[in-house]
Amino acid sequence: MASIKPVRSIEDIPEKYRNTPIGLLLEYHNLDRPFDTYANAKLLIGMCMDSRKHLHIPENFAYIIRAGGGNLRYSEFKVSYAIGVGGVEYIALMGHNQCGMVNLIERKEQFITGLMERAGWTRQQAEEYFSQFAPLFEIGNEVEFVLSETKRLKQKYPKIEIAPFIYKIEDNQLYWIQDDTA
Repeated sequence: MASIKPVRSIEDIPEKYRNTPIGLLLEYHNLDRPFDTYANAKLLIGMCMDSRKHLHIPENFAYIIRAGGGNLRYSEFKVSYAIGVGGVEYIALMGHNQCGMVNLIERKEQFITGLMERAGWTRQQAEEYFSQFAPLFEIGNEVEFVLSETKRLKQKYPKIEIAPFIYKIEDNQLYWIQDDTA
């Protein structure tokens, strides 16, 4: 079980994230903190490729990897690069509500028709492609996926602080996810 927590003041930022790049992300995006100047990023943001999301952060503040559903499973080399070469010490992983990677089967026909009309694929090519890849990219519930991906990444990168978030499309705000089972 998880709780979605709003961040409307500095006091709403969990203590362990305050005075860290994760806390600063929340201050910049949700609380309109004036931008500081950065030469190097210490934060990696993993988020969905959905075009409805835009983060309010300064230049050079963070590396950003955008992938459907915020799924970093197939971007681990990039994550490792940001840590090993880029010096990242924190990861903010964010899903969002109304995500297209949830219940992909509902969009199967739209997916197939779109590839036929816009990419010139045959129906058979598009159907086979969907059948092969949709199970790999389906995320189920947004909140539960972000929590499971956070746990997976913490096992892989035990010294990196990883924080789970949900971006709500209707108010363009970040909400931290409290894992009530932890």
